[in-house]
Amino acid sequence: MKDSLKKVLKYLLSMSLAVVLLWFSFREVEWADFARELSECRWGFIILSMAAGAFAFWIRGIRWRQLLLPIDPSISRMTTFNGINVGNISNFVFPRIGEFVRCGVITRRSSATYDKVLGTVVLERGWELLVMLLMLCIVVICGFDRFGGFFVEQIWTPMVERFDSGIWWVLAALILAGAGAFYALWRLRDSNGFFGKVWGIFKGILQGFSSCFRMERKWLFFAYTAFIWMIYWLMAASTVWAAPFLDHLTVMDALFLSLVGGLGFAVPVPGGIGAFHFVISLALVGVYDVPMETGIIYATLSHTSQAITQIVFGLFSYAYEAIKK
Repeated sequence: MKDSLKKVLKYLLSMSLAVVLLWFSFREVEWADFARELSECRWGFIILSMAAGAFAFWIRGIRWRQLLLPIDPSISRMTTFNGINVGNISNFVFPRIGEFVRCGVITRRSSATYDKVLGTVVLERGWELLVMLLMLCIVVICGFDRFGGFFVEQIWTPMVERFDSGIWWVLAALILAGAGAFYALWRLRDSNGFFGKVWGIFKGILQGFSSCFRMERKWLFFAYTAFIWMIYWLMAASTVWAAPFLDHLTVMDALFLSLVGGLGFAVPVPGGIGAFHFVISLALVGVYDVPMETGIIYATLSHTSQAITQIVFGLFSYAYEAIKK
């Protein structure tokens, strides 16, 4: 009962944050102008963006399969593709739960254990975050005269102001506590049943994480990663091309917006709702001096097209897996 209450409270808190961010994003929108500018969009480019998004799901599934093959060579491309899609749609129900749900899709169709599959997800998402931050740094440094002001004023400065000296002491204490817990877990793994089970789970996650060292043709993993980001770039560029009021933006600007949008999806709200809109419109205002009510149109086009794609393919994969099972 307590666990159910905690889940409900977390979901309500997450949804409340999404609603607040949506309100901040849409509070100055004139709905008549919003509808008129939407009607002027080039919808063929939106279809191209959605097709690119669906293709990205397939390539992500193939890349994930590269990590899973050392654990279970029988895992098919269709299974990993379905796992990605079901995980995506699950994030609209509860933020970040999709990473755990897609592990369940794999374990239902293979002999791989859940902890090892989860280890590959930890590796994949950690790698994805590292690449995104690296690309964001490169874009900001190379175009500091255009993007640097937004990054410093809207991201770096507020983050530094929030992390005062007290928070660093708390962080140090948490690191020490984590190190102590790990040491106790390792020492008691053979003498205590509970610690033995926890160590077994941790060891399984670590084995899944280390699957990258046992991959055949490791270069394919990096090639797939580069290809995925090219597709993300195409998705953002297609949405920019679809908006007549953003004709002055270049493909480099589209890459910047794609990276900033990734930060919006990192906020723990269902499906990035509200957070994506707020961050993207803030970037368009701060970097390109685009009016807030105009920037929110681009954010709505981008997020809604991606959300529809994820929901459609998520429902397809869920039905496919249910029928096969």
